[in-house]
Amino acid sequence: MRIGVAGRNGAGKSEIVRFLESRSFHAASLSDVIRRELASQGLEPTRERMIETGRRLRREGGPAVLAERVLAHLPSGTHHVLDSIRHPSEVEALRRSGPFMLIWVEASEDVRFERIQARGRAGDTHSLEAFRELEQRELESSEESGQQLLAVQALADEVILNDADLPALQAQLQELLRRALTFAERPSWDEYFMSIATVVASRSNCMKRMVGAVVVADRRIISTGYNGTPRGVRNCNEGGCPRCAGVEASGARLDECLCSHAEENGIVQAAYHGVSVRDATIYTTHCPCLICTKLIINAGIREVVYAADFPKGDISAGLFREAGIKCRQLLPAR
Repeated sequence: MRIGVAGRNGAGKSEIVRFLESRSFHAASLSDVIRRELASQGLEPTRERMIETGRRLRREGGPAVLAERVLAHLPSGTHHVLDSIRHPSEVEALRRSGPFMLIWVEASEDVRFERIQARGRAGDTHSLEAFRELEQRELESSEESGQQLLAVQALADEVILNDADLPALQAQLQELLRRALTFAERPSWDEYFMSIATVVASRSNCMKRMVGAVVVADRRIISTGYNGTPRGVRNCNEGGCPRCAGVEASGARLDECLCSHAEENGIVQAAYHGVSVRDATIYTTHCPCLICTKLIINAGIREVVYAADFPKGDISAGLFREAGIKCRQLLPAR
């Protein structure tokens, strides 16, 4: 899962990040993008410069540019914690990237000012008046490229009060993390196998359409297939199929196409390795054509799940119904 941390200066965002890092979260900061920009110019990252440089980057690359740059370099296969979120467009970009929770951490002004005096970070203000003035610039801005912390606060999924000591904060985080990880959603089996079929399709060498198929029995993959020329024959994208190389219109010269279809290859690969597909389910990125429909029926496959429609797919669907094979389209989740 991915957790974002936002709050006013001195609220305790860094402590939350450290806590989650100790729980195997990979930490990244949107401010690091700004710091790298300043470092490339040989400038110290004072808070004033950070605000102005962030504003410039948003003007040049769009209001979500900091989040987009950080997302592009996050490692896969692990949880992430991201801090320094200061614009609602950054929140929107992070939500679009997958499961995301935004934590807003709150603390009183006196506590926050005391903390920033104690930490002595470069660029921090040393008077309460300057502290308030700088914070006001971060809370809201009439410019689209400016920081808009109040708008970010309104989008928070969870609010944590951090006026007490560190153990109190960690206790709140422990409970929040337990709830978040316990009820985290996983893809359904249909979504899981169809996503694998999509990856399989990326291996296709067909110049016309990339299709992938996965044959599954008892929630176990027993075979995969993608469309392309037969084994030992020059690849389609290398000129192996004259019909595809001629960039013919859809449906034309099909009798000259040398490519095997994804469903066909999935069934043939299972036979090649002596694995039965009887009573299996086949997941395919496109509705099977008529030829593949007949192969699926005669192979004993009992269910077909497809993602995208295919020309004349209604004929295939009718044949599946007559043969008593379940056929359904997996529509994207909304």
